[in-house]
Amino acid sequence: MTSPRRLVSSGSPLEPEIGFSRAVRIGPYVAVAGTAPIADDGTTAAPTDVYAQTVRCLDIAERALAEAGASLTDVIRTRIMLVDVSRWREAARAHGERFAQVRPACTFVQVSRFIDPQWLVEVEVDAVVTPGDR
Repeated sequence: MTSPRRLVSSGSPLEPEIGFSRAVRIGPYVAVAGTAPIADDGTTAAPTDVYAQTVRCLDIAERALAEAGASLTDVIRTRIMLVDVSRWREAARAHGERFAQVRPACTFVQVSRFIDPQWLVEVEVDAVVTPGDR
């Protein structure tokens, strides 16, 4: 028997246009899509600050995890995508503040650009909800 597919939306107008969800949960598995530093008003959060943009991405991802019935302690993998990998320590500081005790598998990669040229970072998160939790 397959588990029902649970879709989590962030309300982004790009979700229906592209055909994606902020997060998807099937059984204990939760995948959070590439999460950009979009402020509540739809603008780019902290346009020149990698650390602050990473914090914003993690805030959005954490909300998506919660809506899917997961938490940061369930995270098993993160991917940090940067347009300038030489600034990885700024993103790593934000990541470490959230995951120092969880210590998921983590990859930092450089990309040529994002949809919005003001985005300096995007974050993806994968989680597995432990049986008995949520």
